[in-house]
Amino acid sequence: MSEHHHGHEESDHGHNDHDDHHGREQGIRGSGNFIITGLTSGHGVFHWFVQSFFVLLPEVQDTFNLSKVQVGSISTVREMVSGIVTLPGGVIADHLKRHWGLILALCMASFGVGWFIVAQAPSNMFFLVLVGTGIIAAAASIWHLPAMASLSHHFSHRRGTALSFHGVGGSIGDAISPIATGFLLTYLTWQNILSIYAAVPIFLAFLVYWAFQNIGKSTNSEAVDDQVTGKGRFAQTMDILKNPLVLWITFVGGIRGMAFIALLTFLPFFFDEVLGMSKFERSWHFGLLVAVGIVSTPFMGYLSDRFGRKLVIVPGMIFLGIVVFVISFFDSGSTRDSIAIIILLALLGTFFYSDQPILTAAALDIVGSGVATTTLGTLSFARFILSAMSPIIAGFLYDNYSMDYVFYYVSGLMILGAIILLVIPLKPPVRSASHHH
Repeated sequence: MSEHHHGHEESDHGHNDHDDHHGREQGIRGSGNFIITGLTSGHGVFHWFVQSFFVLLPEVQDTFNLSKVQVGSISTVREMVSGIVTLPGGVIADHLKRHWGLILALCMASFGVGWFIVAQAPSNMFFLVLVGTGIIAAAASIWHLPAMASLSHHFSHRRGTALSFHGVGGSIGDAISPIATGFLLTYLTWQNILSIYAAVPIFLAFLVYWAFQNIGKSTNSEAVDDQVTGKGRFAQTMDILKNPLVLWITFVGGIRGMAFIALLTFLPFFFDEVLGMSKFERSWHFGLLVAVGIVSTPFMGYLSDRFGRKLVIVPGMIFLGIVVFVISFFDSGSTRDSIAIIILLALLGTFFYSDQPILTAAALDIVGSGVATTTLGTLSFARFILSAMSPIIAGFLYDNYSMDYVFYYVSGLMILGAIILLVIPLKPPVRSASHHH
């Protein structure tokens, strides 16, 4: 088991790092299992809140009296900021590897502050919601970079599996939160809920700092990488960007992101306005979509490690496109339709969350882990910039036509992404490559 092996390496490095008094704690904090558990839990917190907010969007719309395009703009700001931050974020995180613990703690604290601003925004100051959303997005984005890079490094031969586990932390947050939030919504206003939520990350920030203060100091294989000058790193980044395969994977990630964010933003309105669900019904349907993903995401990650990325992801995206298209046929609250919607949401969940970690793994297969954070930053940047306009496009379709057109739009994007992936040659995962040496 390479985790234990890394654990020992790390504790030795702890000593070299003139942290003798940390030697003992570094033992547990340096172990692969501790790292994966801690990072996965933190990831869950970020997703909990972000996912809850989707469920609350119909209430937010009422409070500020918004059009669907304005509702879309909330998601757009989140995507834009996430994208803009990840590019310098990735490069800076590579440079500040020694301070990863502090970076993770600051992300957690700012996350709470952002939610507090959204919760306190007066009903005539919608722009404050956008400001808070921006802070939230920046914090969540930057968190992902050191988190995923350290996982990619610690588990280089099971990268698809490790990144999928990190994804599961997010998914557990995603799945429980809509249900919990829907339950709270029957008793509290959405502002009260978010104010309570905001306190949690501010408290957790201290815990995060304790747990991860040494996380970036002892990644031994990258010690060499730290000697690479900024110029060398920039050259590496440019090489990554010149690689047509990486660009295509990124483009597909962007198309998939466009479909993903459009669907998540307007699904609550479909439940609320088209199917006439109650607040609690709306939230558990939303949770169902994600709950299925929790089980299937690591499984799909594992399959992609075993059989290759393309074999898993192309049929997956085509399948999603078909399911989304079929959902558009149901528009009543009748029992038959309700049962059909539950089945379709469960089917949608099987692939809805698993394709992004697999696309990330496919890109890392090509570039290796030397500049993992920079690569992830570059990929996320391109992906977010592409997906940023999508909620506004979807909002326009909803305002001017109907929710059905949002479904057609999402479905078309999924199938387009699958076709592009089908054509491009992907590199086999690291594990299968090692047999050829």
